[in-house]
Amino acid sequence: MIKKFPLVDNYHRVINYLRLSVTDRCNLRCIYCMPNRVFGFMPHSEILTYEEMLHIVSLCIQQGIRKVRLTGGEPLVRKGIIGFIKRLYHIKGLEEVTLTTNGVLLKRFAADLRECGISRINVSLDSLRPERFSYITGRDYFGQVWEGLEEAEHVGFNPIKINVVAMKGVNDDEILDFVNLALKRSYHVRFIEFMPIGKQNEWNPEKFVSIDKIYRLIQSTWDLIPVKSNLYDGPAQRFRIEGKQGEIGLIGALSNCFCSRCNRLRLTSEGHLRGCLFSDQEVDLKTPLRQGNGDGHILRLIRSAVKNKPKDHGLVEYGSPKCARQMYSIGG
Repeated sequence: MIKKFPLVDNYHRVINYLRLSVTDRCNLRCIYCMPNRVFGFMPHSEILTYEEMLHIVSLCIQQGIRKVRLTGGEPLVRKGIIGFIKRLYHIKGLEEVTLTTNGVLLKRFAADLRECGISRINVSLDSLRPERFSYITGRDYFGQVWEGLEEAEHVGFNPIKINVVAMKGVNDDEILDFVNLALKRSYHVRFIEFMPIGKQNEWNPEKFVSIDKIYRLIQSTWDLIPVKSNLYDGPAQRFRIEGKQGEIGLIGALSNCFCSRCNRLRLTSEGHLRGCLFSDQEVDLKTPLRQGNGDGHILRLIRSAVKNKPKDHGLVEYGSPKCARQMYSIGG
């Protein structure tokens, strides 16, 4: 039975959005997520099977989840992902499925993803300069990502969102270049503050660029007009520019805390349900599921994860990493 009333946590936030990590593997080694020196992927036997993911998602939908975003690692590296998405769309009560990708394999999968029913995707792209892209990601795949974006546009994805982690002294001199890209190609470009996640990422307060600074820079050239968010939108502050089709989004987890309106849960690829990206508090769903516990028990665990969802992330603006796990192992 599909739940007719919203899933609400202890702080009166409606929880309707699940970020589902289908794998911790990735074909890039981004400096803020999976540096080359970091290893320790989960054994395949510990990763949830697609059947287990579908079962957990169906139970989450019973509780009030209506949107699922597929993440990784890089979701397109997992074998059988297209078949899984097709099955995901058949779950009654699920209203929206989206996907975040680094774009390396997007050219190969764009048409199949569109045929599955996904109409909107997010592509992580932190530089428009090939050599800088290689430095940030540890791989020389800029051409493949760009071809993937063009193919996604060709097969009808709309909107195409581009996620840019802004880092001072790394790529902050490209902010206006990304804005121009949004206006020329009708992309939705979202600037994200560099966040202190994981003990081995390259977090440094000297690299921090606030979204307020980004806003002032863009506003000095264009008049940013606020756009009202939709029901299942994430935390981005959205803006448009008069006469243009693209959008600009600003995500400020540190300088503009959005915890009071957080509407999401995260399910890691090994089956741990998290209420907050920055908190290491997790609820293990995989173990009781594999031990044969009934749906009633799993539903209670889901509700407990919602009940224990933190009021806020507890970060000081320029603090050190608070979450021990790396981003790739959480699902972003």
